[in-house]
Parts: sequence; structure tokens; C-alpha cells
Amino acid sequence: MTTTNSSPAATAPPSLRLARERFLSGRPLPCGVPEEVVAAWRRARFFGVPHDLEEPAVAPPRPVESALLGAARPVLDRIVPALGADRSLLVLTDERLRVLWTAGSLPGLDPCPVLSEQEVGNNSAALALRMRRRAEVHGPEHFLDRWQDVSAVSVPVLAPEGGRVAGTLTVASPASRLGTARSPHPHAALAEATAAAVETELRARAGRAERVLLDAYVRAAGGSGRAVADDAAADRAVADRAVVALDGRNRLISDSAQQLLTPEVLEALERTAVSARQTDAEREVGQPEGTGVPEPPMVPELPEGAGSVARIDPVRLDGVVIGIVAVLEPLAGPVPSVPAVPRPPCSLTGSSVSWRHAVGRAVELARSPEPLLLTGERGTGKSALALELLGTAARAAVEIADAAQDPGLERALPTWPAGRPLLLRHAERLAQPGVAALNSLLDTHPDTRLLITYTPGAPVGPCLQRLLDKLSARSVPLPPLRERTEDIRELLPALAPRPAPGQPPLTWTLDALRALERYPWPGNVTELTHVVRALAEHRRMSGPVRRAELPDAVREGPAARPLSPMEHAERAAILEALRRHGGNKARAAAALGIGRATLYRKLRGYRV
Repeated sequence: MTTTNSSPAATAPPSLRLARERFLSGRPLPCGVPEEVVAAWRRARFFGVPHDLEEPAVAPPRPVESALLGAARPVLDRIVPALGADRSLLVLTDERLRVLWTAGSLPGLDPCPVLSEQEVGNNSAALALRMRRRAEVHGPEHFLDRWQDVSAVSVPVLAPEGGRVAGTLTVASPASRLGTARSPHPHAALAEATAAAVETELRARAGRAERVLLDAYVRAAGGSGRAVADDAAADRAVADRAVVALDGRNRLISDSAQQLLTPEVLEALERTAVSARQTDAEREVGQPEGTGVPEPPMVPELPEGAGSVARIDPVRLDGVVIGIVAVLEPLAGPVPSVPAVPRPPCSLTGSSVSWRHAVGRAVELARSPEPLLLTGERGTGKSALALELLGTAARAAVEIADAAQDPGLERALPTWPAGRPLLLRHAERLAQPGVAALNSLLDTHPDTRLLITYTPGAPVGPCLQRLLDKLSARSVPLPPLRERTEDIRELLPALAPRPAPGQPPLTWTLDALRALERYPWPGNVTELTHVVRALAEHRRMSGPVRRAELPDAVREGPAARPLSPMEHAERAAILEALRRHGGNKARAAAALGIGRATLYRKLRGYRV
């Protein structure tokens, strides 16, 4: 599980409470106040959180039943007796920090429906969600008056799909229970153990749900109803019938269904699957499986001119709808053409918390004419997002300077018309004359729409470092793809070329999707784009993309340890040599120019 360093309050001087009072009154702060605590207070002030926020008279209704709450409830029910009369509060939130469940009692925390910083200021749940590890916030580190005597520890709960954060688990106690200012939270171990148990339950339930959906997919095709071993067996079983199974994340599509599906029809079926799950969750009592009572009919709203009709059946697990199976039948006569629906730009695609937070922050900062710095690893989409922030109207007029090709900006700035938006790419490659020219531009044209992209990693000179420090107040870090793997399934249709009229969209088997989500993507979205477009252009098979069609490095999965970019390239070269020589290691080693013993050692190190 996750661990964390001691809370900032643990090493802060005894004047932290006084420092907060001075901060609220606008007076200078004393020396020694931890910078991360001051930054948290500033964020609360920026979000407009009142420090004297009152408890709501009536708590708003909590979100409806969710997969996280369903998996966590049996675990939490076992943990509650351990709290006893300990004056502690146990809180479960979802990925948006909405409170799903509480137990115990602690004044000041019970009625809070949401624990986001935008609503209540600094707290351990928001910190754990952002940092993806255990976090503690004690006493005056909180912004709210009513939490000054509260100490809390929170642990993120990771979902089984790609390791995204599904929610947080928090234990809060009176700050006096810490004993000394340097003690960790007494329930830190309990919080971590509880989160680990919930993650175990989530993994077990995720596997069952996928198996139930797969079995329902086969039965809809007229199969025997027996469980099938893999995706290939399922594809063979439904080769002659147009069957689609969806649960909002997974897609199982037969070859016949591929011929009838358009992107618009598939989107309509996805909406039906999500709606079926939400409608079932909002009912007070779910109908158990196998009662013999017929399900109410479900009619999807297919777009006009879809050319087919769909019969929908819900798929249930333990009495709860987890998805749908749709059987498509073509309509008689020619299928009228349907105008294509514009896709959202890839630079904005993604619903993970980290990505939406970064995009939202960038949009907010881009509203003012001051410079904006976008940072992140190569391939995270910094330039694409920058162009999107400039808007469609301004994009044609934007001047683009690339420090990788023009380190001193001798070619770009002399020809730049003052007043036009300027996008500077690869700021990490700026030479000293380029830094000086950029500083001069900022001084002489302070209202210029200037967006800068920067890839950290290489050491920078003192001049460039001072420029970056100057821009840091208006900088937005973009998360790498490995930290938002839940967005991969949304990115795939956005990155794939639009199919020709009458051709089905590119789809993926569950096994292929799992491989894509497990791969660390050192090249981020750019690398994923190359993989998707190469498959769309060069594959000769029909039906969903299978794992065997993926590039060797993606199909084989990540190595046993994190690899450097050079090691990733070396591992890919070894896999390609083995593929070309039919797995013959001696010939692969000769082609690579290394000894056979060296090749074996690298194979063990890269877990190939």
C-alpha cells in the first residue's frame, strides 16, 4: 500500500495556529511555516471557501449505489466495530470526493457531503487523491475553523482497471489523540489495511462482472450458455449473429455486428448501457436474478438512418444491472447516409480526475492574457492543448516558434507580428540568446497571448531557470498517460481515423484493452496515437483488434521494473529481432550485434 512522510504539521513550529490567524487577517506570516500548508490555505482562499463555514442544517442526499460502495460495504461493516466509542469517524468518498458512506462520530465532519478543496479547503482526502498516496492533515493545517481540533489520515483506493483512483478512505480523530505534535495518526495502519481490503474486493468483483458479461454475450448468439475460456472462443461462438455487449467500459462486438455498427449507433448503445445501470441503482429494491419476472423493455434511441433495430436485454450480477446485450437486425432496403458527428478534440479527451483538473486549470488561466506554461513529459499533448486553448478562430493566426529548431529564436521573433498569439514549443531547448529575447518580449509586450510548452528532465542553465521560476505561478503540469490509464478507452475512438462510409469503427477485445492499460506508455498519447493509426491502416483482419495484433512491447506487458527511455527502446529492439527471426535467440543476438549470454541477461532483466 501507500505510505507518506510525516505531515507538515509534525515538523512545523508551535506557531502554526498563530500563522493561520495571521494569514486569515492578511498579516505577514512568521518564519518557518511549511510552504505546502501556506499553498493549501491560498488555494482555499482562491476557491472562495469561507474559513467559518457553517455546518449545513440538512445534509444533501448522498450519491446512489456505486461499484465502489458495493465492494467496500462488507469490508467497512467489519471495520466499524473496531472504532467502538473511540470518537473517530470513518469516511468513504468516490473519485470526485463525494461522501458515499460514514460511520462513527466526530463533531464538525458528519454533515460534509463533499471533501473537495473547492468546497471545504485543505483536507487529507483531497491531498491523498491528488498525490495518490497516504496523506495526513492535522489541526491548524485545515482551513476551516471547525476542523482546527481534527486530525485525519486518508488513503486512496485504486480501481482494478489501470490503477486509477476510485475514491478515498479517511479516518478522522480529535487532534488531541496524537499525543505529541510529531506523532503520526494513530489510525494510519487501520486506514491502509481497510483500503487494501476494499481494493481486493474490487478486483474480485471486476473479474466476476467481466465473466458474466462475456457469458451473456455468448448466450445471446444462441450458444450453449457455458462459460468460454477466452475472447477468441467468444468471437467464434457469435460469428453469425450481430451481438454487442457493453457495460460502459468494456465492449464485446461480433463480426456481424461490425457490419451494422456506425460510431453513432455504438455511442447510442453505450448511453443505453450507462442509463440502464444508473436507473437500476436508483431503484430502492433491485430485482434478484432468476426470479422469473420479465424485465421491462429497454428501447435504445438509435440515430435516424441507423439502418438497424436493436433488442436490448440487461445483464445482472447479484441482482444489479452491470451492462446490456444488444442483438442488431438490419432493416430492409438501403441504409441512408448519416452525417458524421464531429468528434471532440483529442487534446480534451479524458474523464480522469487528474486530466480534468489539469485541463480545467489550463482553461481558467488561459482566459487572461498573461503567459501560460504547460509542462509534462514528451507526448502528453502540451502543444495540442495549447492550440485548443487559443480557440478555433485564433488558431490560424497563431505564430509557432520551436526552440528545438531555433534555440536562439533568431528566425521566429524578428518575423513575429506584434499582437498575434505566440506558441513557443520545447522551451527546455532554449539557448541563452533565446531566453534573453523571450524576456525582452515579455517586458515590451506584456499583453501578448503567449503559451509555452516545457518538458522537464534535462538540466537547464541559470537564465532559463530564472525564466521558468518567473512563469511558475501560471504553470499547469499535464499528467502522463500511465497515471490516467482509465482515459485510454476514451482516447481510442478519438485517435482512430474515421472509417470509410459503410465500414465499422475500430473496436478492441477485452484482452487487448487490458494490455493497452497495463503498458506504461513512455511516449504517452503520441505513442498511443502511432499504435492506433498503424493498426487502423495496416490490419487485414475483421472484427475487434486482438491482443496478438498489438506491437510486441505492448502485447508482452511492462517489464518487472521501471525502465528508462533508453531501456524501453532496447527492449523494443530485442522483441522486434526475436519476431523477425521466429523466436530464435541465437539469430536475434547476431542480428543485434550482441552475444547470446548478453541477450539472455537482458531478456531476464526486461522480463521478455
